[in-house]
Amino acid sequence: MLKLFLVIFCLSVFAILHTYVFYPLLIIFFASFKKRVPSINKNSDLPEVCVLIAAYNEEKVIGQKIQSIVEGDYPLEKIRVLIGSDASTDDTNQIIQNWKSKYSCVELIEFGGRTGKAGIINKLAELAGKKILILTDANVIFAKDTLGHLLMHFNNEQVAQVCANIIKVADSKVGIAGAEKSYLALENKIKYSESLLFGIVMGAEGACYAIRSEFYNPVPPKFFMDDFYMTMNVIEQGGKIVFAKEAICFEDVPDKSSEEFKRKIRISIGNFQNLFRFKKLLWPPWSGVSFAFLSHKLLRWKTPFLILTALKVSILLSFYFPLFQILLILQCIGILSPLLDKLTLSKIFFIRYLSHFYMMNAALLIGFFKFLKGVDTNIWTPTERNV
Repeated sequence: MLKLFLVIFCLSVFAILHTYVFYPLLIIFFASFKKRVPSINKNSDLPEVCVLIAAYNEEKVIGQKIQSIVEGDYPLEKIRVLIGSDASTDDTNQIIQNWKSKYSCVELIEFGGRTGKAGIINKLAELAGKKILILTDANVIFAKDTLGHLLMHFNNEQVAQVCANIIKVADSKVGIAGAEKSYLALENKIKYSESLLFGIVMGAEGACYAIRSEFYNPVPPKFFMDDFYMTMNVIEQGGKIVFAKEAICFEDVPDKSSEEFKRKIRISIGNFQNLFRFKKLLWPPWSGVSFAFLSHKLLRWKTPFLILTALKVSILLSFYFPLFQILLILQCIGILSPLLDKLTLSKIFFIRYLSHFYMMNAALLIGFFKFLKGVDTNIWTPTERNV
């Protein structure tokens, strides 16, 4: 029986290390030997594009967002900007109207009652017609050449979706912003490597990505994580996905751990919704898609359960092996790291990052049980913008 517990502990730890350490190192290493074959001609005919934005009380950022689109390098006559205002109660609508009076490509679609991001994007995609769609958040600011770098990849007819490179801006050195920024920077490297090796990405960043309209499938009602749903839907249809690291956008990272924790719970609910919707992509297990799905996503979503399994087994084995007494203490320190982080006011680098890891997994666990309980609505209030 003790041998069985040892095996369970080792497998749990290995699974956690695989998804957070071994897989990133492995895929980044092998991708370093691959070069993206240029299927790009900057001088070819530029495609028409429709930018879709769902906005709810975004008065702090919506003006800067529109400005970054219309004042970029991409020809204005090729751009249409559809902004769906989700019953905004601040000055969002007026700001959009002001920009609309200057630029005819900007259009405001007002929704009378709260609809939710997915519902608004579905409606805007329907209005956009047969064009390349760019789905982006109101607080994500484009660089001058973002659109050009996104859209040039569609010269390759096999490409169905292109992901932007989202640079997280974290001004504050207090709170979780720094840890979240580092985590997401690593995510970008992993996704770029997946794009090179497998021709897919395990989840486009919803902050900004482009997709051919024929690959757009409406997001189901009460569904969170519309970006992951859209990406997996493209993979299911056999489309190629590119991570365009030159297509840079900027997004602020929330400083408040409470706000980020709520966001992670919503993400967790969406993760498990998507897992049950696209579970067949885990087969056959030898395919690149299956390996990436298992290693990059499924094992991460299972990490809170693996942590609890390792903890329970460590408690049992600590009565027989002194080593497991030490391991049990270390695990308890990890679990208590969010409290230690608050007591030290995030001044200890290691504690801050350890706390971020355990808080992220606590949110995953809570999200799982909320998923089991059932989702009543996917309407939520965006996190407070750092301006």
